[in-house]
Amino acid sequence: DIIYFYGEDTNLTAVYRNRSPNLPAGYGFDYVNADALIHVLGVDSKGRITTPGGVTYRLLGLNRTSQSMSLPVLRAIYKLVLEGATVAGAKPVDDPSLADDRAEFQALAHELFGDGTGVHRVGKGAVYAGETVAEALTAMRVPPDFTYTPNPGGEANLQFVHRRLSGGDIYFIDNRSDRPASTEAAFRVTGRTAQLWFPDSGKTAPASYSIADGRTTVPLQLEPWGTVFVVFRESARRSSLAVAQNTTATLATIHGPWTLAFEPGRGAPPSIRIDHLIDWSTSSDAGVKYFSGMGTYTQTFEASPGWFRKGTHLWIDLGDVKNLAVVTVNGKNLGEAWHAPYRVDATAALKPGANRIEIEVVNAWVNRLIGDQQPGATKYAYTDIAAYRADSPLQVSGLIGPVTVVREGLPVAQTAKEGNQVSR
Repeated sequence: DIIYFYGEDTNLTAVYRNRSPNLPAGYGFDYVNADALIHVLGVDSKGRITTPGGVTYRLLGLNRTSQSMSLPVLRAIYKLVLEGATVAGAKPVDDPSLADDRAEFQALAHELFGDGTGVHRVGKGAVYAGETVAEALTAMRVPPDFTYTPNPGGEANLQFVHRRLSGGDIYFIDNRSDRPASTEAAFRVTGRTAQLWFPDSGKTAPASYSIADGRTTVPLQLEPWGTVFVVFRESARRSSLAVAQNTTATLATIHGPWTLAFEPGRGAPPSIRIDHLIDWSTSSDAGVKYFSGMGTYTQTFEASPGWFRKGTHLWIDLGDVKNLAVVTVNGKNLGEAWHAPYRVDATAALKPGANRIEIEVVNAWVNRLIGDQQPGATKYAYTDIAAYRADSPLQVSGLIGPVTVVREGLPVAQTAKEGNQVSR
């Protein structure tokens, strides 16, 4: 929707290092500098600002710092407006270049912005003089491209990018939060069904949707820092669709004792036996406390025959992991768990009766670097700079858990035995 000129005074990161521009939520925007504004941007027959790469914009927004503007930039804006572009922002009042023609600068600024207020029609385009980008979009009757209902308490922070195709629209939605987001998201799309494309697995799924007033509302469930593509391609035959949602049920919690073996040559004992899962950094054993590398947890647990039902999936959910895990059940590698929720599909590996689980967990190397700084410590890691001191805070490490078995599928009656906790 918006291409935003941030001025010529300084570079972009200096202007917006610690903040974003005061632009309305729900509208996509890109920055533009003076060089691109002069040499790259054009205008199509619909009055949209264009780039050679095919990106189009409804509105050119001017930062207040652009009130000091060189004549070449002002000429470029004037040309864009003549060809049909729409501009919003404060009137340029000063030209920092001593080589520019002051009379031409004042004439162009007056023709485009008048006295600095109001809407000015110039050529095929328009200038919303003295108005913010939000005010201009409201006057242009351009609704937000993406909105959502926040979590209770308002903690959700969803960001988006929108790509328009000849045969549909793609939105990339990003949950920028440590908390899961359950929300109703509304998109400026109509007449098409919604699909969910999951970037971490490559899987796709139909989504529930409701079309009304030129917008399509889709319920979204995102894990902490989770992402999803919402794709609109197929023509909708109805104004709404409710997709049946699978339910999940925790069948068992896998308790200790666990055998925990450590990667050799890193200062930790070969293995230890723990009754319950712990954060390595809280251990009284310095070799465990400061360990960085791979720790392997092994355990045997019993699976009830009642867990196995046609049309359902069984997952091993690791709870919290710091930082990555690889899960093996009965000798079958189930893959990596690298983000929340830390879980793997164990349907093809689990069997009624005894099951052996192996969980390889890798943490960051921070704790080892801190351990190497302790008085009299043997150094196991080497860096070019001393990034950590002996009193630097340790990072949570290892398998924190709880480790559970979860069934996913259509709602089913639960038996008393399925709720039992199991241990070795």
